[in-house]
Amino acid sequence: MPDSRVPRRRRYLVCEPRHFAVQYAINPWMRPDEPVDVLRAVDQWQALVDAYRAHGHTVDTVKPVPGLPDMVFAANAAVVVDGRVFGSLFHAPERRPESVPYEAWFKAAGYEVYHPESVCEGEGDLVPAGRWILAGTGFRTTREAHSEVQEYFGTPVISLTLVDPYFYHLDTALFVLDEENIVYYPEAFSPGSREVLARLYPDAVLATREDAMAFGLNSVSDGRHVFISPGATALAEQLSGRGYVPVPVDLSEFQKAGGGIKCCTQEIRENRP
Repeated sequence: MPDSRVPRRRRYLVCEPRHFAVQYAINPWMRPDEPVDVLRAVDQWQALVDAYRAHGHTVDTVKPVPGLPDMVFAANAAVVVDGRVFGSLFHAPERRPESVPYEAWFKAAGYEVYHPESVCEGEGDLVPAGRWILAGTGFRTTREAHSEVQEYFGTPVISLTLVDPYFYHLDTALFVLDEENIVYYPEAFSPGSREVLARLYPDAVLATREDAMAFGLNSVSDGRHVFISPGATALAEQLSGRGYVPVPVDLSEFQKAGGGIKCCTQEIRENRP
């Protein structure tokens, strides 16, 4: 079975955590009184970048800006589908300035950036999944933003309601394995949203709360290799049994801010052939 899984080369945008810190609390993971080891965070982040490149992926970087400690969480800055960029309007005032340097990077790279009118936090809540975009709401991104996304990309958007504050973004509760399947933690979603996911993905991999709390759902898959938190051991075993190859990368320092592998990774999806 493992040989049947085919990786696809990806292009990722990341931001060095040079100014990473926990200076405010906007989710249950953040405790400003607990210190962050910035040097360790930089080493962990570099290990993630090295892992991506070792598996054949392209990694671009945006320059970090002093005073924006969460800028390392590149996934929240936008969602890119078919070479089109839908920008962010952050829920927390502390994070809203992050949109500016990311927009500048995309424009310098030749992209146009759409400015949302409603609160929207990029790939944190917008997960392209083959034929549609899975879209989270409940804590950050609004349903109005889901409508904007559908109008902009012309792609069906499936709204999903998050109900557990520890899983405040969709990318903490769900990730895409390939064009056909996903992994998710059911209890992070409302009953109706669980029904929707069960109908769309009857063969999905279901994670335990233990693996979800270890940021196992904040993973990145290239269709074969799954870059995953080393703490999500049961989930890694499930994935191996399905023919995927777990690639453990420790980003525990970033968990102090409620982030992990996917939070640090923006995927740039170019035009399809």
